[in-house]
Amino acid sequence: MSKKRIPVRTTQPNPKPQSSEPVSGNPASDAPADGAPKERAETAPGSGAAAAPDAELARLRAEIDEAKDRALRCQAELENYRRRVAREMEQERRYAALPLLRDLLPVWDNVHRAIEAAEQAGGDPGLVRGFQMVAEQIEGVLRNHECVKIEALHQPFDPNLHEAITQQPSDQHPPGTVVGETQTGFRLHDRVVRPSQVIVSLAATANDDDRQGNPS
Repeated sequence: MSKKRIPVRTTQPNPKPQSSEPVSGNPASDAPADGAPKERAETAPGSGAAAAPDAELARLRAEIDEAKDRALRCQAELENYRRRVAREMEQERRYAALPLLRDLLPVWDNVHRAIEAAEQAGGDPGLVRGFQMVAEQIEGVLRNHECVKIEALHQPFDPNLHEAITQQPSDQHPPGTVVGETQTGFRLHDRVVRPSQVIVSLAATANDDDRQGNPS
């Protein structure tokens, strides 16, 4: 006889109920180390994080103001330098002929000495006139360069323009007056090329008056 196979039912344990909450892929990373819930950090108004940009902005503004101040100072210094250089160049051009004029004045002096000597010796009038023309030509050159004579005779003595070589009593002029000129002075614009050599008056004393009025 053949054996009849009886089916056997196998009982399976009930499946574990699943939670309705989603499960993270890495549970260990979701939970904080101290077990406390993790909260997002919020920045409160007036905190250090908000004040940092204001401090940086104030610092940048201060640097900009300082840079502007330096730029203004440099611009002012440059302008002063330009004016000083322009003034110095103008002075150099204005008095550039001064050394040449100083060398030319002794020649003018010698020509006049030759004229005086020829007149006193009764020289040839044509020769004297020739020397006079040379002197006039030199004076024209001096005038073209703005070099003019210094007026000294019968003028108050001025140490900036005159050089006193002696003094003499005078009852015709007040003391300190130029009563004689031994060398003509010249000036270029407002600068003295050479001063006039002059004789300055003194107050006349009683003895001088007696000698002038009473020769005996």
